[in-house]
Amino acid sequence: MQQRVSVRLVTASLAAAVGGGLGAVALTPGAAGAAGPVAAATPAAVVVRQAAAASCATGKYQRQVEDAIKKIGGFGAVTVDGKQSPADCAAIKKFQKRFGIQPAAGLAGPTTWAVAQRLAATDTAACKASKSKTTVCVDLTHQTMWVMKDGAVFATPTVTRTGMKGFATPTGTFAIWQRAPKEYSEKYKVWMPYWQRFVGGIGLHQTTTYLHDTWRGSHGCVNLLPSDAQKLYGIGKIGTTVKVFGRRPGT
Repeated sequence: MQQRVSVRLVTASLAAAVGGGLGAVALTPGAAGAAGPVAAATPAAVVVRQAAAASCATGKYQRQVEDAIKKIGGFGAVTVDGKQSPADCAAIKKFQKRFGIQPAAGLAGPTTWAVAQRLAATDTAACKASKSKTTVCVDLTHQTMWVMKDGAVFATPTVTRTGMKGFATPTGTFAIWQRAPKEYSEKYKVWMPYWQRFVGGIGLHQTTTYLHDTWRGSHGCVNLLPSDAQKLYGIGKIGTTVKVFGRRPGT
């Protein structure tokens, strides 16, 4: 009789914890008293599953990020209501992984909001690309890059990092005139994978630092995420047009 009472009390306590949203509860083999670990296993598993489902917290910029990701499209269904849901969490995580935002945990924080805002505000028509050739478009104002081919978007906008104050990336229409899978800068002592030079000593290439450190800037080059730099290297060739316009904030 004492064993049965102990089991009922443990089960009731666990049910109250679940209903109150207290999160995961771990029971050791001795937690159920004389009833033993078998009696405690089932309710404990239920609590863990519920905690995992609610692990993606609502971020400070939840509604703004939901709205921007919905406008950008391609990351799954999101509901613009400022409340986190499993679907919202999955879409935000996918967005974060795509654009190299760390950690990719689904939290709508300031970095995720800043990146989403820039991408959602990018106007691909502003590049005024040729309708008969491939053009790499670099928007300094929004710090984004995309590719147009024959007047249509060929590679959708992604994030970039351009020249910092005192080293502003020059604006204008240029052409790629040197390429290398991996170039080394003797001046700045840094490797530049997927190098594509388009004016002076300035080119498009993969960054070897965290792209979203806002205090950083290049010495004029157009820094890209590894996947984007590799993809662009496969698109570009000697003579490909590069159009740079706008102005990076703070330069």
